[in-house]
Amino acid sequence: MSAATEREIAAMRHAIALAERGFGLTSPNPVVGCVILDDARRVVGEGFHQHAGGPHAEVAALAAAGPLARGGTAVVSLEPCRHTGRTGPCTKALIDAGVTRVVYATSDPSPKAGGGADELRAAGVEVVGGVLADEAARSNEAWLHFARAGRPFVTWKFAATLDGRTAAADGTSRWITSEAARADVHRLRARHDAVMVGTGTALTDDPALTVRGGVSISRQPLRVVVGRRGLPSSAKVFDDAAPTLIVKEHDPDLVLKTLADRDVVSVLLEGGARLAAAFMAAGRVDKVVGYVAPAFLGAGAPALAAVGVSTIGDILRWHVDDAEIVGGDLRIIARPKRAGE
Repeated sequence: MSAATEREIAAMRHAIALAERGFGLTSPNPVVGCVILDDARRVVGEGFHQHAGGPHAEVAALAAAGPLARGGTAVVSLEPCRHTGRTGPCTKALIDAGVTRVVYATSDPSPKAGGGADELRAAGVEVVGGVLADEAARSNEAWLHFARAGRPFVTWKFAATLDGRTAAADGTSRWITSEAARADVHRLRARHDAVMVGTGTALTDDPALTVRGGVSISRQPLRVVVGRRGLPSSAKVFDDAAPTLIVKEHDPDLVLKTLADRDVVSVLLEGGARLAAAFMAAGRVDKVVGYVAPAFLGAGAPALAAVGVSTIGDILRWHVDDAEIVGGDLRIIARPKRAGE
């Protein structure tokens, strides 16, 4: 047997869904899910990586399966690790449990943990990789990017009118989008390690930058304020609801290095227009989530400041990855166009 079976593919889809339960909790580790099938291809255990330093998905699933794992198959959303960190190597746990087949989705690109598939094969375990790899990579995109590029994955989020305004001429901006769209933003925040704004936005809007609205979380993301302008001690970002980091650097790469040094894997950039433009011009925005309200202002603050484009030939073209109506507004997810697209 070499290719994945239909049951293994179904188990992989479930493993990916399990992995996503760890969003916002596992950094600097990836989100990973695992399903154990016995020798009759029945599900006998499952688990996911719940927090950094805790049991990895394979260990949790093996514990749930117990002796039924022997002779069975482990279906994992990421190649099992082979290194010892705060926990032992998952390859050893699988071998010791008597698993005879491992099916995984994406390879682990990290130098220390990668190569687990080869270690399993050397121990006589049958290994199949690349099963639902695109789906697994998309759900784990921030960590995979962090492992390969050494910097956090940046998502720029904005809310604007159809004519691209984020505030009226007098500076008022609440509320451009619907309550449903704003609730969706809180769910988006919960999936990130950090939420970032510039000092201009912090001074003008005095945002709390916390996850609210009944979204279930075990920890608030780090609040990051970028810029040299001072904030009053009464600013909401200084309350005790979440940790806050002030970064006085203006260079996007220096900002991201500061965050990478703190094991921040994913950043939600929420404003303002100048900070977003700095990251966009530097090529440091990896995804955009835009909430567009069916409304017009005609004047006021734009969603994005100048990014160095002076002629249509230099336009920054992206591709739409997803579009969905959320509470009467349009949520658009876009990504940079790759070479050849």
